[in-house]
Amino acid sequence: MSLSAVLLAASPSPSPSPSDTSTPAVPSLQDAQESATNAASWVEQNWSTWLAISLRVLLILVIAGVLRLVVRRAITKLIDRMNRTAQAVDGTSIGGLLVNNERRHQRSQAIGSVLRSVASFAILGTAALMVLGAFEINLAPLLASAGVAGVAIGFGARNLVTDFLSGVFMILEDQYGVGDTIDAGVASGEVIEVGLRVTKLRGDNGEIWYVRNGEVKRIGNLSQGWATAGVDVTVRASEDLDKVKRVLSEVAEKMSKEEPWNELLWSPIEVLGLDSVLLDSMVVRVSAKTMPGKSLTVERELRWRIKRAFDEADIRIVGGAAVLAEEEAADPTAAVAAPSVFSNSESPQAAAASPLAPAPGVAQRPAAK
Repeated sequence: MSLSAVLLAASPSPSPSPSDTSTPAVPSLQDAQESATNAASWVEQNWSTWLAISLRVLLILVIAGVLRLVVRRAITKLIDRMNRTAQAVDGTSIGGLLVNNERRHQRSQAIGSVLRSVASFAILGTAALMVLGAFEINLAPLLASAGVAGVAIGFGARNLVTDFLSGVFMILEDQYGVGDTIDAGVASGEVIEVGLRVTKLRGDNGEIWYVRNGEVKRIGNLSQGWATAGVDVTVRASEDLDKVKRVLSEVAEKMSKEEPWNELLWSPIEVLGLDSVLLDSMVVRVSAKTMPGKSLTVERELRWRIKRAFDEADIRIVGGAAVLAEEEAADPTAAVAAPSVFSNSESPQAAAASPLAPAPGVAQRPAAK
């Protein structure tokens, strides 16, 4: 297409005259020169503004990209340093028992993901607003609309926001982790996955519970610190307490020296003494501190050993219905009341209750009809 055709298309078409309606007017060279001069002058007047805006936008994007990269790398190095510090703790004697590799890895990854997402959102959001401001766009209506939309979305998804914030604080505070046994109120079991919105538990029967973090009001962590193994032994009230204590002490000392119980027990097994005394029985309590999550295992083994030791020492364990079953059979006539003394006519009670005999010579009064 020639230059004259382009100028013809761009110039306004002349109004048709009554004399000539079929032949269009061809612009002259002077008109084309004038149009080109106007376009060049307009570009010359505005090119500096365009260049300034383009450079400003480019500078904003470059700074935002570099700042985002630096912040994400700093967060990654911080998470790696946390992992190295935890690995150094693994070399200690107690570190291997309290630190879980999977738990530490998942916690660090979750924290790093949250921090990187927050940093990226803040940096890129600020850069987008600055770019819009560079084009001289009024941001007040946009910010007001965004605020209203944020309030509406937050009100509609308040449960989701609550779950997310609760998950973030649970992970940051290290309230529990993978491998811990917890009681979350709504469910209890072993933690197999910790998320920002949902925590996954495996119950005692193998079932999997999905617990929303926002619904957890209290958490009982059974895998931190130490646990307590307590066994109550019920014996007859006539048993020799010194003999019972001696047998229990022997069982505790022997169990504390054998493997693997010497690693599971974190304190000596103590005979605390009499927990209660009844008419026909008394309860002796035995207790010890154990590794977290191993209290039930220690209690079962301790009961097994105490029962065998008591059988060898001829100490009887009693309690509940077993006592009634082992007692001698009761006399079936014991519940029958004894015959009354009034049934014997010669007994003093019968004689005292019999009517008096009339005196001699005194007529007996007839009974009233």
